[in-house]
Amino acid sequence: MLNITHNKLNEKVDLSEYTAIQKVFHKRHYKYFNRFLKTFAVIAMVVMFVPWTQNISGNGFLTTLKPDQRPQTIQSPIPGRIEKWYVKEGDFVKEGDTILFISEIKNEYFDPNLVERTGQQIKAKSMSVSSYEGKVKALESQLFAITNERDLKLQQARNKLLQSKLKVQSDSIDFEAAKTSIRIAERQYNRTVQLEKEGLKALTDVEEKRLKLQETQAKLISQENKLLASKNEVINSKVEINRVRAEYTDKISKSQSDKYTAQSNQFDAQAQVTKLENQYTNYEMRTNLHYIRAPQSGFINRALRSGVGETFKEGDRLVNIMPSAYDLAVETYVKPIDLPLIHIGEKVRIQFDGWPAIIFSGWPNASYGTYGGEIVAIETFISDNGKYRVLIAPDPADHEWPKIQVGSGANTLALLEDVPIWFELWRQLNGFPPNYYQPYGQKTEKSKKK
Repeated sequence: MLNITHNKLNEKVDLSEYTAIQKVFHKRHYKYFNRFLKTFAVIAMVVMFVPWTQNISGNGFLTTLKPDQRPQTIQSPIPGRIEKWYVKEGDFVKEGDTILFISEIKNEYFDPNLVERTGQQIKAKSMSVSSYEGKVKALESQLFAITNERDLKLQQARNKLLQSKLKVQSDSIDFEAAKTSIRIAERQYNRTVQLEKEGLKALTDVEEKRLKLQETQAKLISQENKLLASKNEVINSKVEINRVRAEYTDKISKSQSDKYTAQSNQFDAQAQVTKLENQYTNYEMRTNLHYIRAPQSGFINRALRSGVGETFKEGDRLVNIMPSAYDLAVETYVKPIDLPLIHIGEKVRIQFDGWPAIIFSGWPNASYGTYGGEIVAIETFISDNGKYRVLIAPDPADHEWPKIQVGSGANTLALLEDVPIWFELWRQLNGFPPNYYQPYGQKTEKSKKK
């Protein structure tokens, strides 16, 4: 009784008279209870020193070991409209099998003969390139002929200049001879005049000498005119050389300009041909993209776009496919405080959802229904859920994993050091993390370095 009131029942009623009370409060039961407490205390003390395996638990799910083995969605790189489905959900498709057929929704690709017309444009432009090549060759021949003609004309003008210079030399000699003749004629005339005054020569002799002097003067003037004419011919020859050079420079420049224009048109036509060839390849590949094919063998899980006539943009997801061949792995997440205790290559015990298991987290060897795994990757950046992602592959030294679908849940236990149970209870009560743990191999390597 609670003895809440002032009327205490135990003082008024004698309970010892009842048979049930006599059996419960008999003195011999105290002896058994004390033995039980002592035995329990001894067992508890012994259990406190039993080894306990520290571990890090995590929740995750089944995935695949390689990225190309995971479920994927098939997208179309071009916008279009669904015209026909060749599969249904649950079908198995091989790599390259056609899943659906789409048609164009952009007006620049509506022409069904777009590829053939582009090929015709390429042929026409290629012929244009050939025409320009012929024109360039013709202009090169014309330029070669003009250059040869210029060289011949210049050679002719130089020869004429050389002849003029030689004629100038000849006329100069004749002019000097005329000068000498006039000096001789003047001396003879003066001497005859003097002799005529002295009476030694007749007047007719004087007149003859005067006439000869005048003829010599006329000849001097004539030779001087010839010399000046020869010098003018030299000047004319030089002018002719410059004229020939200027004339043929203009012709050559015009021919070169026409040649460069033809080459420019040729290069432009070649660029257009290259552009059209690029368009032709793009159109041809775009035509092949009208058939959406399976990138690898697998099962059609779900059609994300249904019906016929539905339009979509480029990059939109059309269908979900699961590869048929894959290597299982577990994707689990650990807290940041436990991340330093996780290392690549460590052993992990895994419990799969829907698979019967009896787990003793501190005694992994006594657990039943768990499977071995090995850490193969640790993410170096925190995930959106505030934990770090760890990828676990099957342990080749352990039992083979059961046949479970990708996406099923899994619980993981990363095994650490063995400690007494009392130490583990003390750590849990104080909220301390597990002991800083390093694999045996890393410890030995560090000791060797020291």
